[in-house]
Amino acid sequence: MTARPPTPPGGAAVPAFEIEGLVVRHGGTTAVHGVSISSPPGRITALLGPNGAGKSSLLGVVSTASRPDAGTVRVFGHDVRAAPTAARRRLGLVFQERTLDKELSVERNLWFHARLYGMKRADARARTGLLLDLFGLADRRRQPVEELSGGLARRVEIARALLHRPGLIILDEPTNGLDPAARAAVWTDLLRLRDELGVTVLFATHYMDEAEYADEIVILRRGRVVRRGSADRLKDGLESSRLVVGCADHEAAAHRLRAAGFEALIEPGGVAVHCADPEARIAEVVRALDAPALTVSVHHPSINDVYLAAAGEGERRPEEAVAP
Repeated sequence: MTARPPTPPGGAAVPAFEIEGLVVRHGGTTAVHGVSISSPPGRITALLGPNGAGKSSLLGVVSTASRPDAGTVRVFGHDVRAAPTAARRRLGLVFQERTLDKELSVERNLWFHARLYGMKRADARARTGLLLDLFGLADRRRQPVEELSGGLARRVEIARALLHRPGLIILDEPTNGLDPAARAAVWTDLLRLRDELGVTVLFATHYMDEAEYADEIVILRRGRVVRRGSADRLKDGLESSRLVVGCADHEAAAHRLRAAGFEALIEPGGVAVHCADPEARIAEVVRALDAPALTVSVHHPSINDVYLAAAGEGERRPEEAVAP
């Protein structure tokens, strides 16, 4: 379905993308400050951050749409500055803005893209039919794009990006403006690309839940990497798992818990007891309180907690905030 990445004599696959010391400037503003990240083939990487964090600027360089001011970017070993055409042939792009021709049918949109990439007629016809089947679009092949829902149109764009057999697909806010059902369908497609076809995915998002689909999350703030790692690793790194106790008198509960040796803090939802393994400490906490009308709930860090912590670190010392 898609070309596998080249393998050098040593046996290790060439990275799908390598970004080293990337700097991107727009006029007098530096949008990306010395970012270095990479991915082996067949993984999903999420760029997570607010507007202005540098996500789109970084993707613009990797996609060869813009040139770096400093640093090196390679796509399957091809330098995007020295060999942009070679790099571009290994890329599939899905932009945040809709780029399909609305007046053309689904099939014609795919056909023209295939021909744009220089695919021969027979190959273009075969690939178009294969991708229409793969994405469940065969029964809509002659339907004008303007009649499709937002989710189906996005599916067409992903199918189109795969026509020329890229090893890396780049998406900028892939589900922006879609309803929850359409967002879920898009992610079903993207996970299939990784799991069944070995396609590498690099995407930018501001949705916390979408970032958790990634094998690695890179949190950007003001053009710098402030944290990176898998979702589980990032959450574990916060060390902020806690029990939250609800009762009639939070002040008294906090006092009893502190007297019993717990780290107890009053927060809006009750009294929080921070500990590494909160499930194992429930019985101890309940015994220490010995109070009626008691509720106890367990809370573990979320990606949103990681994001907020990273935002604070980005304000202080971004060069020290990257997860080891």
